Amino acid sequence: MTGRRALGRQFGWLWAAFVVSSYGTGLRFGAFPMIAVLVLHSGPTQVAALAAAGRAVGALVAVPLGPWVEFRRKRPVMVAMDLIRCAALLSVPAAFALGRLSFAQLLVVSVAVATADIAFRAASGAYLKGLVPPEDLLVANGRFESTTWTATVVGPPLGGAAIGMFGPMTTVVADAVSYLLSALGLRAIGGTEPRPARAGAARLRAGELLEGWRYVLAHATLRPLFFNAIVVNGLIMATEPLLAVLLLGPLGFAPWQYGLAFAAPCVGGLVGSRLAPRLVARFGQHKVMFSAGVLRACWPVGLAFVRPGVPGLVLIMVVQFGLVTCCGLFNPVLATYRLDHTPSDRVVRTLTAWSVSSSAAIAAMTAVWGLLAALTGPRTAIAVAGVLLLATPLLLPRREHAPLDTREQAASLT
Repeated sequence: MTGRRALGRQFGWLWAAFVVSSYGTGLRFGAFPMIAVLVLHSGPTQVAALAAAGRAVGALVAVPLGPWVEFRRKRPVMVAMDLIRCAALLSVPAAFALGRLSFAQLLVVSVAVATADIAFRAASGAYLKGLVPPEDLLVANGRFESTTWTATVVGPPLGGAAIGMFGPMTTVVADAVSYLLSALGLRAIGGTEPRPARAGAARLRAGELLEGWRYVLAHATLRPLFFNAIVVNGLIMATEPLLAVLLLGPLGFAPWQYGLAFAAPCVGGLVGSRLAPRLVARFGQHKVMFSAGVLRACWPVGLAFVRPGVPGLVLIMVVQFGLVTCCGLFNPVLATYRLDHTPSDRVVRTLTAWSVSSSAAIAAMTAVWGLLAALTGPRTAIAVAGVLLLATPLLLPRREHAPLDTREQAASLT
């Protein structure tokens, strides 16, 4: 199993669409908080609310989308989500040009983009499972993961330079255009996609809204992975704003040092994602996922010991490189494992439940850790998160389960 395997023309267009939208998102990194501060003169409370509310409300709105998308052709849904994100983002520079931009509009756009992100990821996971043979899923997910980390390395510095030269709306327009190009790439895939058959009632039932959670929580290995992913992602993301406060405030790091400290180590994500297929081929899916899951929990506690100057900068980069490398290895293996162990007609609902839960947990933990930092200081709050992360490997499954075969999938539907 190698990363150079050819996966066909249709996958090539799917990957190209993902590449262009990922780089657009990388360019737009931090644009909304910057617009809120520089254009709308918002305070810290409003900026924090913008980050948390977008995730939380977007997750709530996305709940009914899982069962709705499940029984529709996935590629048209993905195209529609791209166009929704494009239109929502373009409304920001349009309102700015007319002198009508408001904080409320930024909030609405943030929610719309977050909701469309969840629906798109769920639909794309199901579409990928039908497009790529099972033995090539890890290679495909590894390419998506490497693209994400490469865009994270390149996008924010370029976006920051573009904002400095042309203003804060530049990267918002660039990201909107990237979603339009992504939609065109998805259209270019061609071919026919059968409409998923729906058993039972034609209308959406209230019970179907929870089907994704029911399936995950009843599964012996997906359940611990679900809780592990939610807790790990929530704790890591909750400390990001606290690190910004600590580094740019008391420790006196310059903005360029802060950007370098978190952008350069993302090369580790590219390394990890490229190694994933080779390591799985040699050691097995479960062993690689378990090992990477344990190792990624060991790094963040080191951020509590950062000091001013070059030694502190080096420490951050080493810790971040280790963390990101482990995440780059863990994430594509988890994504493949999740698809392998989910019946085809439940993929969208399962992925939606996963994304909704993750977004809600990140929003909640960000709020809690902001309060903890206000009471104890950002360094103490970061240390608490790091110590809690050390316990998260206890949530990883100890035993390996075979993927669903055709008979098991049929049995799971009854």
